[in-house]
Amino acid sequence: MSDTPQPENQSPRCPTATTPEPAKKSRRSTFLALVRLFFAFGLLWYGFLLFMTGSDQRHTLDLELARGTSLDDLSVQLEKAGIIKSPFHFRLVARLRGLDRKMQAGDYRLHGAMRVQDVLTKLVKGKVDSCRFTLPEGFSIYQAAAILHNGGLIDRTRFLTACRDKGLLKQLSINASSVEGYLYPGTYQIRFYMDEKELIQIMVANHRRQMAKVAGMKSPGTLTMHQVIIMASMIEREAMRTEEKPMIASVFHNRLAIGMPLQSDPTATYGVRAGGKVTKADLAHVSPYNTYKIPGLPVGPIGNPHLSSIKAVLQPATTDYLYFVARKDGTHQFSKSYQLHQQAIQQYLK
Repeated sequence: MSDTPQPENQSPRCPTATTPEPAKKSRRSTFLALVRLFFAFGLLWYGFLLFMTGSDQRHTLDLELARGTSLDDLSVQLEKAGIIKSPFHFRLVARLRGLDRKMQAGDYRLHGAMRVQDVLTKLVKGKVDSCRFTLPEGFSIYQAAAILHNGGLIDRTRFLTACRDKGLLKQLSINASSVEGYLYPGTYQIRFYMDEKELIQIMVANHRRQMAKVAGMKSPGTLTMHQVIIMASMIEREAMRTEEKPMIASVFHNRLAIGMPLQSDPTATYGVRAGGKVTKADLAHVSPYNTYKIPGLPVGPIGNPHLSSIKAVLQPATTDYLYFVARKDGTHQFSKSYQLHQQAIQQYLK
């Protein structure tokens, strides 16, 4: 059997130049494995960043985060204080989570044992380490001390001691035995690093701002500004409605003008207890505040009055009333004579 010669124009059959199917699958599997590995490494790294604590877990930072503080400045401050280990990692996590522009201004207490995610959560949710304290109108320093103490904000004894601190009184230019009457009622933000003296200074500063609104106004008679505060504190405790304050002020002014005892019930219980029904024993209690036992004004304010009460002392109503008695609806019945006053007592109290 002889070989058949091939035509000159016909080339021999060659193998195809395509990659075998098993090689394709091998490269694809390798690529997917690398992607998974990279993704897993990224998750682990991201988790590490989230749960990483500060460089000094014993250290704390009292942070006052101002509005408009940049993430770069904040991260550097946290790193210097030992709250975070890496400003770069902190910024990266914040930006990956879209939190870099959501942090709220406020006062925060941070510590190095906190994780990065804990720090970010606290700053973004505005979990500030400060509390609101409200001093109602007319409340005394004793009542203020009770509110602060019961709220776990400031110790009662420390606050009352600061209220009578001679050095602080001199610094505040208050010529009295305490700051009673000069703590303006309202709501205050107590920061975690604030002590009792700083709170008092802030409240007195608020009182001064309010008093600037009545600058130039003079009281009828010869009352000093401290005496104006004393009378205003009495009016604040007597009046339930603002519109009656000038009327009550007129009664006190009229009594002072003729040397008649003021006989204001709230003065009988000052320093003894806060509020409650005034008893005969209270009225008989001898103190420099009880206007049933002393002539004229008490030795000092019996509470911290609102500006409306101070204005009432400076601009009292023009009346010839000498008495008033509370009605059951919180308003008062005013009388010119003792006889009419007794009739009002029978009508509204008995």
